[in-house]
Amino acid sequence: MEESSKFDGKPSEAQSISEKGNVHVLDVDTAKLAELGYKSEFKREFSLLETCAFSFSIMGIMASISATLSFGLVAGGHVGLVWGWFIPCCFVIFVALSMAELASSMPTSAGLYYFSAKLAPKKYVGLASWANITGQVALVCGIDFTCAEMITTAIAVGSDGTIHPSPGATYGILVAILISHGIVCSASTRILARLNILYVLVNVGTSVATIIALLVVAGENKVSTKDAFTLFENNTGWTNNGWAFMLAFTAPMWTLTGYDSAAHIAEETAGAGRTAPIAILVNVAVGATSALGWMLLITISFVIPSVGDILSSRLPLPAGQVFLDVLGKRGMLAIWSCATLTQYACGCAQGVDASRVVFAFARDNALPLSRWWKKMSSNAVPVNAVWLVIFWSAVIGLLGFSTAALSSLAGASVIGLYTSYAVPIFLRITFGRDKFVPGPFSLGRWSIPIGAIAVAWVVFIEVVLIFPGGQMTTAETMNYSVLIVMAVFLFATVSWLTSAHKWFRGPVRNIDDVAEKRST
Repeated sequence: MEESSKFDGKPSEAQSISEKGNVHVLDVDTAKLAELGYKSEFKREFSLLETCAFSFSIMGIMASISATLSFGLVAGGHVGLVWGWFIPCCFVIFVALSMAELASSMPTSAGLYYFSAKLAPKKYVGLASWANITGQVALVCGIDFTCAEMITTAIAVGSDGTIHPSPGATYGILVAILISHGIVCSASTRILARLNILYVLVNVGTSVATIIALLVVAGENKVSTKDAFTLFENNTGWTNNGWAFMLAFTAPMWTLTGYDSAAHIAEETAGAGRTAPIAILVNVAVGATSALGWMLLITISFVIPSVGDILSSRLPLPAGQVFLDVLGKRGMLAIWSCATLTQYACGCAQGVDASRVVFAFARDNALPLSRWWKKMSSNAVPVNAVWLVIFWSAVIGLLGFSTAALSSLAGASVIGLYTSYAVPIFLRITFGRDKFVPGPFSLGRWSIPIGAIAVAWVVFIEVVLIFPGGQMTTAETMNYSVLIVMAVFLFATVSWLTSAHKWFRGPVRNIDDVAEKRST
């Protein structure tokens, strides 16, 4: 067997395990996966470029900012928009660096779940493994529900405000989007990989076009540079301005999720030990998302003369009002259509990501009917896992009839995901320090301080995420995120104590020792 250390980012031509006479041919990726205890079941069709595109698509910068613009405006006005984005991005870089190191060491679709299980103390392996799956399906629902709201916003603008779709109509649009995503996510890996290039072109193109259009059309009707960067308005109801400003951090935290997706498609990626960390760092640390998002928000800050007018808009998403005021009806609908398309692509990519997590969990017999959910189609796609994600996303979407419930669910999904990010990082710098074997990308002696900052940031931001947007709350404005998160973890804990600890032990090897020896 000949192995080359050269990485060119192109899909591997070798089969996972193929036989030519008595000769077994294994590529480097398959050998590494066998070392981790799994046989290769996916086709490795994602190149370096396509893996970066996949991760970038999930963060969907243009659509995510359109969906969360009000968070920054409420919490700090212009300051909330600009600096409420910049500060969290600086700390998320530490999380991304630590995650990239883990993904390089253990390139498997189980991702964070596998990292936690392998680094946790032996008697807590099973319990630690449950941390990752809690936010994945909820995030699919949150993204697609926002896509439905973007469509209803376009309908309201297109009808000059005469049509405002009901919650029932919005839910119907959500279900239609979910079904279409189920069909797309069931396609072959090759098709999914190529689609992400298109998604990125639309995403980046729309963002750049929006920046140029807003600055050109606004002309002299822009606020001063000083106001764009320093004008603070506290619209939260909290008397402490510092605390109110920190609530603006929720917007980038919603956007900067999903970069772990590069780890979840590791078994479909060529040169996964190098490709996955590069994709994570390009999208977060280097700034494909962080920098482009900041430029877009600075532009929007310049073209908002009155924060109050934007927040009082009748449109489902206030960002639509910003584009309408500056670009007019036709210009707004043109930009909004592209933004909606990027949100659709974002939901599609997240559907793929969530289905891979479900598949990995089922592969280790961690779900009811695991045998069914880990089943692969003829084109090597976990189709049953895809439709399980779609089904539960539709069920969760029923919360959309209550605005407070749905927004709380969105917050809970971010908390769940970042908890799953922090757990393996914490284990890496504590209990699992001696277990960890570095991959091609390693932080070396900086691993522990970077990991410590990452964990501290996650703990801090999760405290911020559970607080309501205002000091005086009602049943309609209360943030129920903490209740949802506690309910999920309470259910998981009770299940673990009463039953799961007897049969779930974490990752289960599905490759025989002979195959593993051949791989090494």
